[in-house]
Amino acid sequence: MRRNICMILFSVLSTVTGMNCANAQEQKSDGNTNVPKVYMFKEISPENLVKIYEALGREATGKVAVKLSTGEPGGHNFLQPALIKDLVQKVKGTIVECNTAYGGGRADTENHLKAAKDHGFTAIAPVDIMDAEGEVALPVKGGKHLKEDFVGSHYLNYDFTIVLSHFKGHAMGGFGGAIKNISIGIASSAGKAWIHSAGKTKGNPWGNLPPQDDFLESMAEAAKAIIDHCGDKILYISVANNLSVDCDCDSSPEDPKMGDIGILASLDPVALDKACTDLVRVSEDHGKIHLIERIDSRNGMHTLEYGEKIGLGSQKYELVKLD
Repeated sequence: MRRNICMILFSVLSTVTGMNCANAQEQKSDGNTNVPKVYMFKEISPENLVKIYEALGREATGKVAVKLSTGEPGGHNFLQPALIKDLVQKVKGTIVECNTAYGGGRADTENHLKAAKDHGFTAIAPVDIMDAEGEVALPVKGGKHLKEDFVGSHYLNYDFTIVLSHFKGHAMGGFGGAIKNISIGIASSAGKAWIHSAGKTKGNPWGNLPPQDDFLESMAEAAKAIIDHCGDKILYISVANNLSVDCDCDSSPEDPKMGDIGILASLDPVALDKACTDLVRVSEDHGKIHLIERIDSRNGMHTLEYGEKIGLGSQKYELVKLD
C-alpha cells in the first residue's frame, strides 16, 4: 500500500516538468506524440499571451469567439482588458458570454453589457451576450446526467473558439479553469441551471442541488458537447494570476493568498486544468494551502478524472516552458 501511494505521488510530481526533487528527475519527452503538450510562460504579459497562442500552432480562423469572464460588478480579479487586448485583436475576436443563473449584475443582457463596458471590455472588442435571443441545444454523447447542453443561440454564429480562462478557485467547483469556462460559461442562463442541477431543472436549481460529484460530472459532460461541436476549431489558454479561492462570478471575492503562476495553454483542456492544479500543489508559496483546500474540499479533481473517462482529454501531459 505504501509503495502504491509513493508511486502515485511520484507520478503527480514528475508530471510537472522542471521540478527539482531528491527523488524526482525532470520529465523528458519519450517521443509519445499522444501525450498533450501544455505550454507555459511564467511572465504574464500581453506579448506572452500572443506568443503562447502562436506556440499552439492552431490558427484561429473565420469568426472567432473569445470566451472569457467579464467579471461580476464589484469583483476585480478577472482578466484585465489591457492584458488580453493584443491577443483578442490579433484574431479579430468577439468577446462572448452568456447571462448568469444566480441573479447579480449580469443576469440580463442589458446589465451584462453594462458590466462588460464598465470593466473595459467593450473598448477593446465587440461583446456578444450569446443568449440575448435565446438558446439552442447541443447533444451530449454518452452523458450519464445530461443528454443535451443548452448554449446561447449566438454561439452557432462562430467558426472558432478561444477559451481564455482565468484559473482560480471556485465556491462550487473547487476551481475554475478551461472546462468550467466552456461548460458553465457557454451555457445559457437556463443551461447553467441545467448543469448545476445535473439535468433536473432549467429553473432555479439552488434549493435542491444534486450530489457534488453529479454536478462536477455534468460540467464535464457539458464541456464534451462544446468540444464535439467544435472539433479542432478550439484552443485553450489559462492565466493563473490573482489566485483567489473565489470565482470572478463573486462580487466580493476573497483576496489571493498566493502569488501568480503564469500563462499556460494547450489543445487539451483536461491537461491544461491538470497542469494548473499541479503547479499550485508544487508551489513553494505557503499561501497555496488555501486554494488547495478549496479544490479538495469540493472534490474538484473529480471533474478531470471524469472528463478523462468520457474522452475530454488526458491528465498526463508534457509541460513545455517557454520563458
